[in-house]
Amino acid sequence: MSWLYLLLAGLTEIGWPIGLKIAQSGGSKIAGIAIAVFFMFISGTLLWLAQKEIPMGTAYAVWTGIGASGTFLVGIWFYGDPTSLMRYSGVLLIILGVVVLKFAH
Repeated sequence: MSWLYLLLAGLTEIGWPIGLKIAQSGGSKIAGIAIAVFFMFISGTLLWLAQKEIPMGTAYAVWTGIGASGTFLVGIWFYGDPTSLMRYSGVLLIILGVVVLKFAH
């Protein structure tokens, strides 16, 4: 169950940078910040639950890896962030690191 909490924590980690982007890009600043705070709370709570059984360093690295990779993709797909082979390679390395941490003892 802890790995499910951690996966959900990583996915909800993507929500708060989106909220900040909404606040910066012509959307309601208050609504955008509220979205960011909401996702920070949910993501942090799920990370807290995951860390009950997963080592702190592993949980944090996986959490930030999912959040960083997901935010990278959302930025490209929805906000026109730049792409390049090097940027994709960097995210692939993050994902590979997360996979290694999952299976390491």
